[in-house]
Amino acid sequence: MGEAPGLPPAVNIRAMELSDIDAVLAVEQVSFVTPWSRAAFVAEIDDNDLACYLVVEADGQVVGYGGMWIIFDEAHVTNVALLPAFRGRGLGTMLMDSLCALAKALGAARMTLEVRPSNRAAQRLYGKLGFVACGVRPGYYTDTKEDAVIMWRDRL
Repeated sequence: MGEAPGLPPAVNIRAMELSDIDAVLAVEQVSFVTPWSRAAFVAEIDDNDLACYLVVEADGQVVGYGGMWIIFDEAHVTNVALLPAFRGRGLGTMLMDSLCALAKALGAARMTLEVRPSNRAAQRLYGKLGFVACGVRPGYYTDTKEDAVIMWRDRL
Protein backbone atom coordinates (compact mmCIF):
# COMPACT_ATOMS: atom_id res chain seq x y z
CA MET A 1 0.00 0.00 0.00
CA GLY A 2 2.36 3.07 -0.06
CA GLU A 3 2.14 6.42 1.55
CA ALA A 4 -0.51 8.80 0.27
CA PRO A 5 0.93 11.65 -1.82
CA GLY A 6 1.43 14.94 -0.02
CA LEU A 7 1.55 13.51 3.49
CA PRO A 8 4.50 14.71 5.56
CA PRO A 9 7.00 12.05 6.54
CA ALA A 10 6.94 10.50 10.00
CA VAL A 11 9.82 12.25 11.79
CA ASN A 12 11.90 10.91 14.65
CA ILE A 13 14.87 12.55 16.36
CA ARG A 14 17.09 10.26 18.40
CA ALA A 15 20.65 9.72 19.61
CA MET A 16 23.16 8.92 16.87
CA GLU A 17 24.54 5.39 16.94
CA LEU A 18 27.56 3.88 15.21
CA SER A 19 25.20 2.12 12.81
CA ASP A 20 24.03 5.56 11.58
CA ILE A 21 27.47 6.69 10.37
CA ASP A 22 27.06 5.57 6.73
CA ALA A 23 23.86 7.61 6.43
CA VAL A 24 25.43 10.56 8.27
CA LEU A 25 28.42 10.48 5.92
CA ALA A 26 26.02 10.68 2.97
CA VAL A 27 24.53 13.85 4.50
CA GLU A 28 28.06 15.20 5.11
CA GLN A 29 29.12 14.63 1.49
CA VAL A 30 26.30 16.74 0.05
CA SER A 31 26.35 19.39 2.78
CA PHE A 32 29.96 20.45 3.30
CA VAL A 33 32.94 21.34 1.12
CA THR A 34 35.20 19.52 3.58
CA PRO A 35 33.15 16.71 5.13
CA TRP A 36 34.09 14.95 8.32
CA SER A 37 35.54 11.45 8.05
CA ARG A 38 34.13 8.19 9.36
CA ALA A 39 36.92 8.15 11.95
CA ALA A 40 35.91 11.60 13.20
CA PHE A 41 32.31 10.49 13.82
CA VAL A 42 33.40 7.22 15.44
CA ALA A 43 35.70 9.17 17.77
CA GLU A 44 32.91 11.61 18.66
CA ILE A 45 30.50 8.79 19.53
CA ASP A 46 32.93 6.34 21.16
CA ASP A 47 35.63 8.50 22.73
CA ASN A 48 34.39 12.05 23.36
CA ASP A 49 32.56 12.29 26.68
CA LEU A 50 31.63 15.91 25.88
CA ALA A 51 29.89 15.03 22.59
CA CYS A 52 26.17 14.53 22.00
CA TYR A 53 24.85 13.77 18.51
CA LEU A 54 21.31 13.37 17.25
CA VAL A 55 19.95 12.08 13.95
CA VAL A 56 16.75 13.07 12.17
CA GLU A 57 14.83 10.21 10.61
CA ALA A 58 12.05 10.73 8.07
CA ASP A 59 10.05 7.58 7.43
CA GLY A 60 12.86 5.55 8.99
CA GLN A 61 15.65 7.05 6.82
CA VAL A 62 18.39 9.20 8.38
CA VAL A 63 18.08 12.54 6.57
CA GLY A 64 20.08 14.77 8.89
CA TYR A 65 22.02 15.10 12.09
CA GLY A 66 23.36 17.60 14.57
CA GLY A 67 26.00 17.52 17.23
CA MET A 68 27.36 19.50 20.13
CA TRP A 69 29.83 19.41 22.95
CA ILE A 70 28.68 20.20 26.49
CA ILE A 71 31.46 22.09 28.25
CA PHE A 72 30.49 23.10 31.79
CA ASP A 73 27.34 25.23 31.35
CA GLU A 74 27.79 25.87 27.61
CA ALA A 75 26.76 23.84 24.59
CA HIS A 76 28.97 24.26 21.52
CA VAL A 77 27.30 23.11 18.30
CA THR A 78 29.79 21.22 16.15
CA ASN A 79 27.68 20.63 13.05
CA VAL A 80 24.12 20.52 11.75
CA ALA A 81 23.09 19.22 8.33
CA LEU A 82 20.11 17.88 6.39
CA LEU A 83 19.89 16.25 2.99
CA PRO A 84 18.98 18.96 0.46
CA ALA A 85 15.58 17.40 -0.32
CA PHE A 86 14.59 17.75 3.36
CA ARG A 87 15.65 21.36 3.90
CA GLY A 88 13.02 24.06 4.28
CA ARG A 89 10.48 21.67 5.82
CA GLY A 90 10.95 22.57 9.49
CA LEU A 91 13.26 19.65 10.25
CA GLY A 92 16.19 21.98 10.99
CA THR A 93 14.07 23.80 13.56
CA MET A 94 13.01 20.48 15.12
CA LEU A 95 16.62 19.32 15.25
CA MET A 96 17.91 22.54 16.80
CA ASP A 97 15.04 22.55 19.33
CA SER A 98 15.99 18.98 20.25
CA LEU A 99 19.68 19.92 20.63
CA CYS A 100 18.72 22.89 22.83
CA ALA A 101 16.44 20.75 25.00
CA LEU A 102 19.11 18.06 25.38
CA ALA A 103 21.76 20.66 26.22
CA LYS A 104 19.51 22.16 28.89
CA ALA A 105 18.76 18.71 30.33
CA LEU A 106 22.52 18.09 30.52
CA GLY A 107 23.09 21.32 32.47
CA ALA A 108 23.93 23.84 29.78
CA ALA A 109 22.55 27.35 30.28
CA ARG A 110 23.52 28.74 26.87
CA MET A 111 24.59 27.60 23.42
CA THR A 112 27.00 28.83 20.77
CA LEU A 113 27.80 28.00 17.17
CA GLU A 114 29.72 29.25 14.15
CA VAL A 115 28.11 29.73 10.76
CA ARG A 116 29.40 30.87 7.39
CA PRO A 117 28.38 34.44 6.50
CA SER A 118 27.31 33.06 3.11
CA ASN A 119 24.88 30.62 4.74
CA ARG A 120 21.94 33.01 5.07
CA ALA A 121 19.36 30.23 5.46
CA ALA A 122 21.14 28.84 8.53
CA GLN A 123 21.57 32.32 10.00
CA ARG A 124 17.82 32.96 9.60
CA LEU A 125 17.02 29.64 11.29
CA TYR A 126 19.35 30.33 14.20
CA GLY A 127 18.03 33.88 14.56
CA LYS A 128 14.47 32.56 14.67
CA LEU A 129 15.56 30.26 17.50
CA GLY A 130 16.98 33.12 19.58
CA PHE A 131 20.64 33.06 18.52
CA VAL A 132 22.31 36.45 18.15
CA ALA A 133 25.44 37.26 16.14
CA CYS A 134 28.09 38.33 18.64
CA GLY A 135 31.34 38.33 16.69
CA VAL A 136 33.45 37.01 13.84
CA ARG A 137 36.25 34.43 13.69
CA PRO A 138 38.45 35.57 10.78
CA GLY A 139 39.47 32.82 8.35
CA TYR A 140 37.74 30.16 10.46
CA TYR A 141 36.84 27.84 7.59
CA THR A 142 40.11 26.36 6.38
CA ASP A 143 38.67 25.12 3.07
CA THR A 144 37.71 28.59 1.79
CA LYS A 145 39.33 30.89 4.37
CA GLU A 146 35.82 32.29 4.94
CA ASP A 147 35.15 33.97 8.27
CA ALA A 148 32.66 32.53 10.74
CA VAL A 149 29.85 34.43 12.39
CA ILE A 150 29.76 33.53 16.08
CA MET A 151 26.21 33.24 17.38
CA TRP A 152 25.01 32.77 20.96
CA ARG A 153 21.73 31.90 22.58
CA ASP A 154 21.94 32.96 26.21
CA ARG A 155 18.89 31.16 27.61
CA LEU A 156 18.06 27.56 26.90
